[in-house]
Amino acid sequence: MGLLPLAAFAQKRKSQRSTQRNNNAEAKVEISAGAEKVSIQIINLARFIYVLGGVAEGIEEIDEQAKKGKIDSSLVEKNQEFKRKTIQSIRDLRAGLAALEVEFRTKQSLKPYLEKISGITDESAMAEDQAAAGKFVEAGRTLLLIIEKLSSTLAAMSSR
Repeated sequence: MGLLPLAAFAQKRKSQRSTQRNNNAEAKVEISAGAEKVSIQIINLARFIYVLGGVAEGIEEIDEQAKKGKIDSSLVEKNQEFKRKTIQSIRDLRAGLAALEVEFRTKQSLKPYLEKISGITDESAMAEDQAAAGKFVEAGRTLLLIIEKLSSTLAAMSSR
C-alpha cells in the first residue's frame, strides 16, 4: 500500500516530462515556421525595393517636370498609374508585415523575438505615406530599415 503513492508520483512526473517534450517540439515547429515567414517577407521586400530602386527617381523626376509643365500629359497619366500601383504594392506588403507582427505578438514561442520585429507595421505604414506624398526614394529607404529588422530577427531565431 505504501508504494502506491510513489507509483502515482512517478507516473505524474513521466507525464509532465512528456508534455514538456511535446511543448518544446511544438515551439520548435512554430519558431521554424515563423523564421520561414520572416524569410518570405525579406524576399518580398527585397524584390520590391529592387524594382522600386530602378524607377523611384524617375517617378519623382516626372512629377517635378509635370509641375513645371514640361512633360507630355500621356506620360503624366502613365506615371500616375504607376504611382497608384506602387502604393498599392506597398499596402500589400504592409498587410503581410502586419500579419507577421501579430503572429509574433500572439504566439508564445515567438514572443522572445518580438522586440526585434516590433514596429514593422508602423514603419511600412510610414513608407506608404511617403510614397503617397510622392517621396518614393524615401519610401524605399524606410522599407530597407524593415529588411534590417527582419534580418536581425531571423538571425536571432537561427541562433537558438
